[in-house]
Amino acid sequence: MNIYLVLICTLLIISFLLESSATLLNLRALTSHPPEEFKEEYSEAEYSRMGEYTRERSRYSILRDSVFLVLTLGFLLAGGFNQVDLIARSPGFGPIITGLLFTGLLALLSTALQLPFSIYSTFVLEARFGFNTTTVRTFVLDQLKGALLAIALGAPILAAILWFFQETGSLAWLYAWVVVTIFMLVVQLLAPVLILPLFNRFTPLADDGLCTAITSYANRVNFAMEGIYTMDGSKRSTRANAFFTGFGRFRRIVFFDTLLSQLSTGEIVAVLAHEMGHYKLKHVPLMLGLAIAQTGLMLFILSFFLGNAGLFAAFQMEYISVYAALVFFGFLYSPLATLLEIGMNALSRRHEYQADCFAVHSGAAAADLISGLKRLTVKNLGNLTPHPLSVILHYSHPPMPARIRALRNLGSNQTTQPMPAQSD
Repeated sequence: MNIYLVLICTLLIISFLLESSATLLNLRALTSHPPEEFKEEYSEAEYSRMGEYTRERSRYSILRDSVFLVLTLGFLLAGGFNQVDLIARSPGFGPIITGLLFTGLLALLSTALQLPFSIYSTFVLEARFGFNTTTVRTFVLDQLKGALLAIALGAPILAAILWFFQETGSLAWLYAWVVVTIFMLVVQLLAPVLILPLFNRFTPLADDGLCTAITSYANRVNFAMEGIYTMDGSKRSTRANAFFTGFGRFRRIVFFDTLLSQLSTGEIVAVLAHEMGHYKLKHVPLMLGLAIAQTGLMLFILSFFLGNAGLFAAFQMEYISVYAALVFFGFLYSPLATLLEIGMNALSRRHEYQADCFAVHSGAAAADLISGLKRLTVKNLGNLTPHPLSVILHYSHPPMPARIRALRNLGSNQTTQPMPAQSD
C-alpha cells in the first residue's frame, strides 16, 4: 500500500478526532452558573442561553467536519483529483493555465460543499439566537464578490508561483517567497481603500463628543491616523467589533456601528486604547513578519516534494505536475501548520494581555475596558469556560474571565497620571 496514502488518510482522521475531542471537551466544561467575574452580568436564563448557543455551534461544527472528512476521503480514494486534472487538461492549454483551471475547479467543488453549511449557519443557527441580519441579497453578493476577488488576486500570484517552480530551478522557492511577500504587503496597504469597501460602507465618524474623546486619546499617545470611521457591520450581524487597518498614511480606526450603539464613550475609548496598544507594541508587524516567515518555510519544504512519484500515486494521478503538487503537499503540511498555528495563537494571547496593559498605563480606565469587554461578551454569547485544549488549538484571545482578572490587577495599581506620549 502507498505510504503517502496511508499517511494522508491518517492525518485527516487524526485532525478530525482532535477537533471533535476539543469540541466535546468544551461542552463538558460548560457550567450551570457563570464564573465569578460575570455573576452580575448574567441572569440564570441568559447564562442558560449562552450554553445552548455553545451546544448548537458545537453540534453544527461536528456535523460539518464529519461530512467534510467522509467526502474528502471518498474523493481521494475514488481518484477524484485525477478526474479533475483530466478535465483541466482537456482544453490543451499550457501548464500554468491548466494549473489555474485545476485549482479553480477544486475551489469550486469546495465552495459547493461548504455553501449549504454556510447558509444554515447564517440563516438558521445565527438567526435563531438573534445574531443574523444578513439578507439573501447581501449573502449572494458576498459570495460573488469573494469569488471575483479570489480570481483577481489569487490567480496572478498562483500563476507566478507555478512559473517560478517550473522555470527557475532549485531557488524557485526563494523567488516565489519574495513575490508572495511583496503581494502580502501590498494587500495590507491597499485593503482599507480598495478591498474592504467592496463589502462594507465606511463613514467618517461624526464630529461629536466621541470623536473628540478618541482624537484626544490618539493625540496623547502620539498616534497619527488617516481617519476614524464607522462600518456598517449591522448589515450582516448584531455582533460588534473594532479594528485598525492599513499602514502609514492609510491607517484607519474602524468601529462597527453595532459597537457604537452598545458601549459608552469611556468603554469605546478603552477598547480603542487596547487596539492602539497592538500598534504601539509592534504586534502587527511582528505577526505579519511571522506569517511571511511561515510562507517561506512552507515554500521551501514544498520544493522537496515536487515530482514525487509516490505522492502522485497516492492520489491516483496519471500525470505529474507542479500545480497538483501544491495541492497535495497541503495534506502533508497540515500537522506542521497546526503546530505553527498553536504557537501563533499562544503569542497572540500574550499580545492581548500586553495590549490591555498598554491601554491601562496610557490612561484608559481599567474599569471601562472591563465593562466594555463584559458587555460585548454577554451580547455575543461568548463561551466563558472553554476547555484548555480548545484554547490551545484555536483561541487567539485569552478566555474572558482570565483576561478580566488580569485587568482588575492592573486597575488596582492604576494611577491617575497617563503614560507620556510615545512616537510611532
